[in-house]
Amino acid sequence: MLDEKQRRELLDRLVHSPSYTVAYRDVELMDSAELRHVRMELEFLKTDLILRREKVESTIVVFGSTQVCEPAVAQKRLDQARARLTDTPDDPRRRREVARAERLAAKSPYYDLAREFARLVSSQCQGNGRCDYVITTGGGPGVMEAANRGAHDVGAKSVGLNIRLPKEQEPNPYITPELCFQFHYFAVRKLHFLLRAKALVIFPGGFGTIDEMFDALTLRQTGRMQNIPIILFGRKYWERIIGFQFLADEGVIEDHDLDLFHFVDSPEEAWQLIRDFHRR
Repeated sequence: MLDEKQRRELLDRLVHSPSYTVAYRDVELMDSAELRHVRMELEFLKTDLILRREKVESTIVVFGSTQVCEPAVAQKRLDQARARLTDTPDDPRRRREVARAERLAAKSPYYDLAREFARLVSSQCQGNGRCDYVITTGGGPGVMEAANRGAHDVGAKSVGLNIRLPKEQEPNPYITPELCFQFHYFAVRKLHFLLRAKALVIFPGGFGTIDEMFDALTLRQTGRMQNIPIILFGRKYWERIIGFQFLADEGVIEDHDLDLFHFVDSPEEAWQLIRDFHRR
């Protein structure tokens, strides 16, 4: 027979046992490898429910480099790199820094172009309760910031689908707070990029941008997603880094696969192409 003290001690052990924790509040359980599928489902569902609640009917997704910043900032970074090189003119690393800063400065006008494109789309597609063609980005800096900023300029909503990375990435400040999301799984994030998309507009970028572009091109090539325009901003950049025509000439893609994407060089051209596509 237990006395009252023993009874309380045993009861305390029971209620503080990990097995007694309600399942959905059990952080250790939710973080286990066995529940990866549950975490992925929750990550999809949370975003989907909020977008529905906020009445986001359709999106235009803007991809591009995190390193492309507005011209004034790019010029300042270039000036700083040149000043460091002046101190040690024979340092190969600092010469390389200057060369890279020069190339990024040359691409900085894309920041303004992305901002203007988002401003143009958002000013025409949101209002009177409508939430169509909402600008959606990866939520980070660079071209993504520029696109969210363009929507913010005209008082429109925009979405940011941020991702947890080893090198911490903060969301840019121009995303609509109610539409700022953080993902752990790239796959779920990619699904939300494409699920409501009416167009993809892809500015110059690196591995991440190229990955997202080819993911969409492959899905369009195989008929596994909706028919939407895929727009590559900056013909000279894209034709230099990817030999699209070479792939067709080599026979590894069909000639008609080259029709899956379009090159543009201005916000107006991109927006007109999207409107004409959906009008047809």
